[in-house]
Amino acid sequence: MPENFLKILKRADLDTSGDSYGGASGQHGNGLPSGEPNNFMFATGIECSYPTIGSGRPGDDRFRRDQMAECGHYEHWKKDFKLVQSLGLKYLRYGLPYHKVHLGPGKYDWEFADAALGELKRLGIVPILDLLHFGVPDWLGDFQNPALPMHFAEYAGAVARRYPWIRFFTPVNEIYVSARMSGMDGLWNERLKTPAGFVTALKHLCAASILACRAIVLTRPDAVIVQSESAEYLHDVSAIPRPEIHLHNRLNCASLDLLYAHAPDADVLMYLMDAGLTRAEYDWFMLGEPPGHQIVGNDYYGRNEQMVMPGGERLMAEDVLGWRELARRFYHRYHKPVMHTETNTFDPEGNVGWLWKQWVNVLQLRKDGVPVMGFTWYSLTDQIDWDTGLAERNGRVNPVGLYDLQRNPRPVGDAYRELLKNFGQISMLPHGEMFDLSARPANLKVEV
Repeated sequence: MPENFLKILKRADLDTSGDSYGGASGQHGNGLPSGEPNNFMFATGIECSYPTIGSGRPGDDRFRRDQMAECGHYEHWKKDFKLVQSLGLKYLRYGLPYHKVHLGPGKYDWEFADAALGELKRLGIVPILDLLHFGVPDWLGDFQNPALPMHFAEYAGAVARRYPWIRFFTPVNEIYVSARMSGMDGLWNERLKTPAGFVTALKHLCAASILACRAIVLTRPDAVIVQSESAEYLHDVSAIPRPEIHLHNRLNCASLDLLYAHAPDADVLMYLMDAGLTRAEYDWFMLGEPPGHQIVGNDYYGRNEQMVMPGGERLMAEDVLGWRELARRFYHRYHKPVMHTETNTFDPEGNVGWLWKQWVNVLQLRKDGVPVMGFTWYSLTDQIDWDTGLAERNGRVNPVGLYDLQRNPRPVGDAYRELLKNFGQISMLPHGEMFDLSARPANLKVEV
């Protein structure tokens, strides 16, 4: 009988080990993030929302909700950055206070931005720079202003020129949520409750994001754009389907459809045009995708997914679909890499389990072959009044952070550090060494 080849290899003392970890380097991925270009993007964020609430009528004065002020970041920004560093994180979703920086056409106050971004650079923390987060400077009015896209693009270009070392940007955070809360739900900024108000805000914010991408790549041709959008779903718990719920679920894609020149579903397009989107505007959006390396960020909170009962009441339905399934739908619709860009719960004890559950969603989606580039716990610290969507000035602390507002660690902060120790050096993609982010400009995608 011929000799067994395994015995021959053993006698020769040959190393026959393979790569059992899914990367060409054959490494398991344990250890805190390395910060190398192909390293998975683990992040947290500084809550920086700044919409205005109130109508301006007597007894209902207009008031700006600046979460960076309310949560103490302007006072503790150096400490906050040190906390990010102490966790072992290399990425931070960070928003400049647009309403404080852009003082008018061609006029800027860079004092705080220079100091904060300079410190991030010194600490080796990569900002994913958020440029517009739910509000605009007073001189711009609100999202109904048709001049918003032009002025915002000027601002984005000025930021890119002043900080040419920054590569990662979120031009407009959660366009759909911004437009809905301001133009349809009547809670923020223009406080309208009409389809026309919603669609006007939507198209202006989408145009602002597209033009901002163009302005940014003039300075950073290799810019990485993380388009953070809310992943939401309403489950219709009724024997008789309700068209308004069906439409609601489809409208959640409207912002990214316009951004990425993806023809909306017919009923959505009719809704948009009935509410004021013109044929010329639609044709403009369909000209092509914005420049830059585009990542679709999906923000998922369990409260994003709800069941609408037969009587109309809503119950939270977290994880019926979950982040994995909702992100998969965005991926197959737009064929872009995805990132889990926000998550938390209002339960400080339950947040540990929620963190690991969201991470398992990420791991499972990666196993399904979807390119998941990063994960974010949002935010670094607790927040204020998000239980009412910032619409009420109650001063109520929402215990969602890795740290409380005194900058003391919460259990989820320790859990995140443990997660990083176990997974911090995994690559963005299996065999991701082949696909390092390079300095080459992004090319327009061509179907082949």
